[in-house]
Amino acid sequence: MKLSKTFFGRTLEGAEVSLFKLQSPNGLSVELTDFGATLTRLYFPDKQGVRQNLVLGYEDASGVINDANYFGATIGRCANRINQGKFELDGRMIQLSQNEGEHHLHGGIEGFNKKVWALVDGGEHYLKLAYTSADGDEGYPGELSVEITYRVTEKNELVIEYDAVATTCATPVNLTHHSYWNLAGAGVADVLGHRLMLGCERYLPVDEALLPTGEIVPVAGTPFDFRVAQTIGLRLTDVPGGYDHCFVRGDARLASPALIATVEHPPSGRVMTVSTTEPAVQFYTGNFLDGVEGADGQLYCRHGAFCLEAQHFPDSPNQPQFPSVNLKPGAKYHQTTIYRFLVSDADTEA
Repeated sequence: MKLSKTFFGRTLEGAEVSLFKLQSPNGLSVELTDFGATLTRLYFPDKQGVRQNLVLGYEDASGVINDANYFGATIGRCANRINQGKFELDGRMIQLSQNEGEHHLHGGIEGFNKKVWALVDGGEHYLKLAYTSADGDEGYPGELSVEITYRVTEKNELVIEYDAVATTCATPVNLTHHSYWNLAGAGVADVLGHRLMLGCERYLPVDEALLPTGEIVPVAGTPFDFRVAQTIGLRLTDVPGGYDHCFVRGDARLASPALIATVEHPPSGRVMTVSTTEPAVQFYTGNFLDGVEGADGQLYCRHGAFCLEAQHFPDSPNQPQFPSVNLKPGAKYHQTTIYRFLVSDADTEA
């Protein structure tokens, strides 16, 4: 089937921005734009068959272009924070752009989320986009060629595959997807009653700047233990500022995706599972949302959504005890992350 593509708007420089729609045969549908390779809407029915959008986003292209929250964005070259935006690589000190105080966040001032990606291929069920990041882009060394494929399946999965190659010299690469999820419906309420299971034995403590301290500690006996499903809000007040931490499953990328998280919203019956090849996932509880005006006239309140961003560890270029994110010339980066949507008959919390 032919790819659904419509005009969505223009950048300030006049480049055309398109909107694409993908449809699963069994209830899941998504809307994406080539600006930032961004997921703008995702619709899935509840146990009564009522379809709602489950991701925070904007009404039009101008909202996506001016977004400061990374709603639905593709993040690169490096997700999360890099201390003071600098690190040493192959004996050379690299200075990146600094867009969160003195630190580097989510790829910089104009990271991958601020680029118009090229359409490679697509159909009713999939979309492939590409972007070539030039040597020096936001301070990163070497040229990096990236492709991302979004695909919906008959199992109501949103499959996201990333492929990248460093073409001229080594560079750090740590890509992720940054949707804000609310299984009750985007903008409906906060997510503190959602139930979360995270299959991670360890997490990374952070300092006041939300940078990892370098420790990797067990979740047991802490408010970070979601190995058995708990409501997100149960111990939120025990975490100053809310959750914005990297949860660790392992030390290396897996050959194929494995379950890392499950989220349930009992009143609607919606369930979302997250499977990934990545060794960690950043769990964020929308701590900085403050009445952002989004799609359909909704106002997104604090804790009005959660993020589960599959990735490697933050600030890895400065933490030799963390798994390396450096990609050597000619080496291939590949990540697969799958968000699957189901409906449960349960209507009460356990």
